[in-house]
Amino acid sequence: MPHSSKKAKNATIVHSGASYFFKGFSLIRQKGVRRFVFIPLAINALLFSVAFYFVYLELNNYMTRIMAWLPSWLDWLSVILWPLAVLTILVIFSFVFSTVANWLAAPFNGLLSEKMEAILSGQEAPKGNMLDIVKDVPRTLSREWQKLSYYLPRAFGFFIILWVLPIIGQIIWFLFVAWMMAIQYKDYPFDNHKIPFAQMKAILKQNQSVSYSFGITVAVFSMIPIVNLVVMPVAICGATALWVDYYQDKV
Repeated sequence: MPHSSKKAKNATIVHSGASYFFKGFSLIRQKGVRRFVFIPLAINALLFSVAFYFVYLELNNYMTRIMAWLPSWLDWLSVILWPLAVLTILVIFSFVFSTVANWLAAPFNGLLSEKMEAILSGQEAPKGNMLDIVKDVPRTLSREWQKLSYYLPRAFGFFIILWVLPIIGQIIWFLFVAWMMAIQYKDYPFDNHKIPFAQMKAILKQNQSVSYSFGITVAVFSMIPIVNLVVMPVAICGATALWVDYYQDKV
C-alpha cells in the first residue's frame, strides 16, 4: 500500500473508535467464531442476573433509608436523588460487572480475539483446544492482574471525587471507566502478540480520541440491560478489528 494511501487510512480511523465497537455486532456473527462468543455470553448472563438482583435490592433499601432520614419538606429531593443514584450505580456496576466477567472469561476472550484476527487478516485460524486454553490461564490471569493493579489506585481516588463533587464527579468517573474499558478490550490482541502492558498503554495514549470514543461507547452499552450481555464479545471483536486496521502498524 502506498504511504499516502496508508496515511489516509489511518487518518480515517483516528476519529472512529466508536464505529469499531458497532462493527463488532456484525463480526460476532462471523462463521468460525460463534462458539467462542457463546462462552463469554453465558458467563455474562449468569453474573448479570445474580449481580443485578442484589444491586437492585441494596439500592432500594439505601434510598428508603435516605428518604426516611430527610425532613418531609425535602421529599421533593427524591426526584433528583433517584435518577442520580441509578446513574451512579449503573456506571459503577457496569465496570465492576465487566471486570469480574473478564477475569472469569479471560482465556476464552483471548482465544476469541485470536480467531477474529485470523479471519480479518485472511490467515488460517490457529487450532486451539481446551488444553491450550488451560495452559494459557496463568498468562492471561497475570495480564488481568496488571490491569487490576493499574485500575485500583486510580479508581480509589476517582471514587472519592465521585462522591465529593456531584455531577462533575460522575463525569470524571465515567471518563475514567471509558478509558479502562478501552484498555480492557484493546489489550486482548496486544496480549496475543506478547506486547508488554506498559507498551500497550503508551500506544493507546498516542491517540486518546480513538480510545475514548471506543471506551465511551462500550461503557454506555454496558449500562443498557440485556444489551450489556453481548458487550464483551462485541467489544473484543471490535477491538481486534481496530488492532488489524490500525494498531499493529504502530508496534
